[in-house]
Amino acid sequence: MMVAALMMSCNNNAQQQTNNADEADATLTGAFSTYDMDGFRLHVYNSNDVMADASYIIEGQDTLIVMEYPLFKVNAAEFTDYINQLGKPVEIDITDYHLGGSDKLPLTMPEGMPAFIEGPVYSGMMKQFAEQFGETMVDLPTQKASEVPFGQTQRWNGIDFRFEHGATSDFPGASIIIGSQVYYTHWTPSESHVSPLQVGSRAAVEAELLEAQKALSSGAKYFIGGHGGLAQKEQVEFKIAYLQKVKELVSSHKDAASFAEALQSAYPGLAGDVNALAQALYQK
Repeated sequence: MMVAALMMSCNNNAQQQTNNADEADATLTGAFSTYDMDGFRLHVYNSNDVMADASYIIEGQDTLIVMEYPLFKVNAAEFTDYINQLGKPVEIDITDYHLGGSDKLPLTMPEGMPAFIEGPVYSGMMKQFAEQFGETMVDLPTQKASEVPFGQTQRWNGIDFRFEHGATSDFPGASIIIGSQVYYTHWTPSESHVSPLQVGSRAAVEAELLEAQKALSSGAKYFIGGHGGLAQKEQVEFKIAYLQKVKELVSSHKDAASFAEALQSAYPGLAGDVNALAQALYQK
């Protein structure tokens, strides 16, 4: 079911905050934005691909740390060109949730993720992607990845990357706190109905709520994800309140139609597919 769901279009993009961001280059397929942090610079690449994937570059004084290399050739080429323009070597490539075209780079993953990628769920998903998208996809990395245990902090180019467990309902990826300022997880919080790809069951509602509460209490100022760009505290607070409302309505409505109507009434005009979410939460 997870593989089938992930084959759907992921166009429920998270709302991107564009304060002090570079203007997008109209000649690009994707879009880059840059944010100055305390001690490093964060570069955000929204791919605009069918899955609304996002990739990141953390620019330190001497080197670059890249995260979630793009999956499609056109995006990988743009991302690589941008890296080259920065004129600094890549120290490490972090693959957390999304395997991409980062062959030959020093690769690291959260503990257990390499084995999961080789397992039936992730490998089956990638096989279906290959069948659907064919030659538009990059060659997947073949180098052995190092693994970072959960609860451990890695320091690259003077910047701390703390690896914590992500949502329990998701792939065994990490929520990564970067320089005590940026909180990375699978989905950027946004002021929209959540995608059933993110919250596909009632257990996932609870898991994502706990993860959002953890993110808010982390002390981070900015929040990023593998889908969507950059968000701030207000979007995390919205997600928490929204998921609490979803829990309340699920417990008080017996079918998907009445739940969807109540959720739409609670959030009139909110972007996203509330009916798809309702069907996921009420599937037998």
